[in-house]
Parts: sequence; structure tokens; C-alpha cells
Amino acid sequence: MEKPIDLQLSELANGAVQEKLDGELQKVFANIHDPNTSATAKRGVTIKLEFKPDETRKVVSVASDFTTKLAPVEGVATTVLTGKDLTTGKVEARELKSEVPGQTYIDTETGQPKTDVGQPIDVIEKEEAKQKQIIDLQKKRG
Repeated sequence: MEKPIDLQLSELANGAVQEKLDGELQKVFANIHDPNTSATAKRGVTIKLEFKPDETRKVVSVASDFTTKLAPVEGVATTVLTGKDLTTGKVEARELKSEVPGQTYIDTETGQPKTDVGQPIDVIEKEEAKQKQIIDLQKKRG
């Protein structure tokens, strides 16, 4: 038995509608597997078909439009320490790498101890030693 309305979605416009749907589905599944989006958020694809008949109502133009709703990328937060360098007077800002301001931590990639903003401690100690050269005035000259 023949259908009175024989329009297959996969065959409309020589398969272009199906091809467009496949592309939109690819976007949806890429969004589902994106670790920066919510795993449980709903996604959707809406296919809108518009039918525009001519004046005789015998020839109908069919236009398709696709709307895809994806999960938004989730924001990322961090903590920034800021202050003024007392020696230069310049304002500085650095990302807090440790959990607590002023706390040192061990860098998991290098194994080096670092300051709360990620600077290697041995470099800072060397710089401080240069700045704190103590002059021994009691030292006898030979």
C-alpha cells in the first residue's frame, strides 16, 4: 500500500537535510563529551520545515532550518594575589598557586618547593642573599 504523503526526511533535497542533521548531531555529541560542559545538561536539535505553496497550491517549496542547543562551557575561577611592590611602587598581581596566601607548596611536575604564586624558592633565596650582604665592620683588615 502506497503512502498518500511520501516524503522521507533522509531523502529530502537529495539527502541534504539528513546530511545537515548528521552535522548537528556531531556537534551535540562533541558537546556531551567536552569536559568543560555539564555532563547532565540537556542538549537538543530542532528541525523546522517550512512549506510555501505557489498560487495554484500544486507546487510547494520546502525549506529546512536547524537549531541546535548545546550545554554552555562552564566558567573557571581562580584566586589572584595583588599588592604594591614597596621598592618600586608598582602594582603587581599573580595567581595564587597554593591553597593559602603565604604558604609554600611542592610543584607536582618538577618536585621543587615554590612560593604561593609559583616562584621557585631557591631563586628567591639567592636574590634575597644578594640584597642582604652584611658588612662586618668589626672584621680586621690584614
